Amino acid sequence: MRLARIPVSAVLILLGLILQVSVFGRLQLPGATPDILLLVVVGLAMVYGPTGGCLVGFAAGLLADLAPPSDHAIGRYALVLCLMGYAAGLLRPDHGRQRSVLSSLLVVAVAAVASTLLYAMVGALVGDTAARHVGLGSLVLTAVLYDLLLAPFVVPVVMLVGRRFGKDPVAAAAGNDEGGPGLGTLSRYRTTREASSGPGYKKRRSLGFAKRP
Repeated sequence: MRLARIPVSAVLILLGLILQVSVFGRLQLPGATPDILLLVVVGLAMVYGPTGGCLVGFAAGLLADLAPPSDHAIGRYALVLCLMGYAAGLLRPDHGRQRSVLSSLLVVAVAAVASTLLYAMVGALVGDTAARHVGLGSLVLTAVLYDLLLAPFVVPVVMLVGRRFGKDPVAAAAGNDEGGPGLGTLSRYRTTREASSGPGYKKRRSLGFAKRP
């Protein structure tokens, strides 16, 4: 992930964590808790790709593991968001095209289901049986419902900020930024070489030889 994207991702992750802990974590809603960090990771992953999404997800999950009132093993949520960021990054639109609202909501719904199941699975491996007492089915259903309700307000904003402020100025000037329309340096060199070695170039060379005594 490019250096220009690190401060943008850090600000968005911190804002999401603050909202997660101070607002949504205290609502006492039935079932699951709305997962703002998951929406932030999904939005950034669909802009930065699988590698960037994996790194963003790991950083966001690790901060959530360390932030109070965390009551689970450190690294558990980092693993979940790391995998979710990588998977969402694989669905990044080509050439910087905007993803439709329906497809974005579908990605959020799948990520909500997968993250809840994976979080419960990892918890079962480390001896955390809280999901059994609450009911895994109700957790999955409410997680999908809450995340889909928040997704139209969070994911487009995150993607817009990621596209606008996460560009590398050097790569953008060279025309080889991810998702950008420009050709890379090697592609431009090959195109120039092919144009210069075309029939017109050979014709000029043959005329030059013909003028020699």
